[in-house]
Amino acid sequence: MIDASTTWQQVSDALARSAAALPAGLPDHAASGAQEDFDAAFNILEAALGEADQPTRAQLYLYLASLHSLYGDVALTEMDTALGAALAASAEVGGSALYQALDAERQARRQDTVRVSPGLSQSPDPLTRYHVVAALALSGQTEEALAVPLSLTDLPPHLRWRLRSWQADCEENLGHTEAALHLYAEAAHLASGLQRAGMLQEQAALQLQAGQPTEALAVLHRARPLYPDASADPLGLASWHYLMSQAQLQQDQTDEALVSIVEADRLERAQNDPSYGVALVWGQVLVAQGRQQEALPHFEEALRRAAPQDRPYALHELGVALLDLDRPLEARERLESAALTPEYPFVPEVLADIAEAEYRLGRLQEAQATAETALSQGATVPASLVLGSVALDYYHLDEALEHYQRVLPEAAPGTRDWVIAQQMVADIMAQQGFPDPASAYLHAQLALEHTDPSDDWYATLTDHLARLDTIIGSGRGRTLN
Repeated sequence: MIDASTTWQQVSDALARSAAALPAGLPDHAASGAQEDFDAAFNILEAALGEADQPTRAQLYLYLASLHSLYGDVALTEMDTALGAALAASAEVGGSALYQALDAERQARRQDTVRVSPGLSQSPDPLTRYHVVAALALSGQTEEALAVPLSLTDLPPHLRWRLRSWQADCEENLGHTEAALHLYAEAAHLASGLQRAGMLQEQAALQLQAGQPTEALAVLHRARPLYPDASADPLGLASWHYLMSQAQLQQDQTDEALVSIVEADRLERAQNDPSYGVALVWGQVLVAQGRQQEALPHFEEALRRAAPQDRPYALHELGVALLDLDRPLEARERLESAALTPEYPFVPEVLADIAEAEYRLGRLQEAQATAETALSQGATVPASLVLGSVALDYYHLDEALEHYQRVLPEAAPGTRDWVIAQQMVADIMAQQGFPDPASAYLHAQLALEHTDPSDDWYATLTDHLARLDTIIGSGRGRTLN
C-alpha cells in the first residue's frame, strides 16, 4: 500500500542525492530545467500515483504540484494540472493547508491578488509554510513572508537554500542590504553546483548595487568554476559574464568589461534570448570608453527590450549619451520621457540632465528653473554644475563660485564632475582677481593633476598657477638671514 509521506521522503532523498545537477538562474530562484535528480523524483511520484488509492493520489498530486513550482512561472500549466488532478481525486483536498498554500503561490505567479490566512502561516506542515513564504514573497508581502516561522531543519535539503533565497529577496526589497547579503551567502553555502553559482551571482549582483565591486569580483570568481562548461547552463553563464562586466566597469577596467559583455551577449543570442540588461551594460561600457555614438544602438535595443519598470533606465542612459554627443534636442525628448515615471529612483538626476539640455539649447531661464528643482530633490552635483554655468553666462561670478564649490564635497575626488568643479572654481577666482590666492592655488593645482596635457584647460590652469606663484611670492616679501 502506498503511503504519501513515505513517497515524499523518497522524493526528497532523490533530490538531495544529486541536487547539484539542477541548473539555477531564474529570477525567482526556481530551476530552469530538469536533470537526472528531478527525473528520479518525478518517476517516484508517477510510480506511486499508479498504485495509490484515491485519497492518497490527491496528496501525491499536491507533492507533484510542489515539484513543478520549483520551475517557476514556466511550469504554471503543469502546476495547474497537478492541482486540478488533486481535486479530481478527492474534493476534500481543496480544504487542506498544503493545497491552499500551493494555490496562493499559483495566484502570486499569475500576479493575482493573494490573501493568505494567518492560520496558514502557522500550519504544522513545514512544506505548507514554505509555499506560504513563496506566495507572500512573490506577491510583495515581504514582511509577512519573513514573519513565517520556518527553520532550515524543518525542510528537506532541496528547499533549504530556496527558503534562504526567498528570505534574501524579501530583505533586499525592504532595503536591508546587509541582511540580504548574509542570506544569499547562506543560500550559496546550502546549495551546490550550478545552484550555488546562481546564489553567488545573486550575492554579487547585490554587492554591485551597493557599490562593492571588489567584493563582487571575489564572489564571482568563486562562482565561475561551478560551471563545468557553457552547455550546462548557458543563460546562467551569460549572467555571470554580465555581472563580471559590471564589476569590471565599476573598477574602470573598460577593456575587460567589454570582453565580458560581448561574451554575455553571445551566450544569450545562442539561446535566442537576448536581454535588456546586457544591451544596457554594453552601452554603458562603450560610453565609459568615450564611444557614445557606438553606444546609441545598444541603448536603443535595451529600450526595445525593457519591461515597463526598466524603460526609464534605458531612456536616461540614451538621453545622457545624446547629451555627450551634443544633441540636446533629442536628449531632452528621451529624458523628459524618463522623468514621467515617478517610481524611477533617479528622477532628480534626470531633471538635472534636462536642465543641461535646456542650457545647451540656450534656454537659460528654463535651465535654471529645472536645475533648481533637481537641486531641491537631491541631485546636488549635476544640478549645481548647470546652475554654475547659467550664473557664469549672466556673469554672476559670486553665485557661480558658490554653485561649483557646492560640488566639491559631494563629488568623488578625481571624477569628471569633481575635476570640472575644481577647474571652474580656480578660473572664477582668477576672473575675480584671486582674492584668496592660497585657496585658488590649491584648486588650480588639484585640477591640473587630473587634467590631460592635451586639454585646453591644462594651459589655462598652468597659467593661473604661474600668476599665483608670483602673487604669493611677492606677498611673502624678502627673507632676512
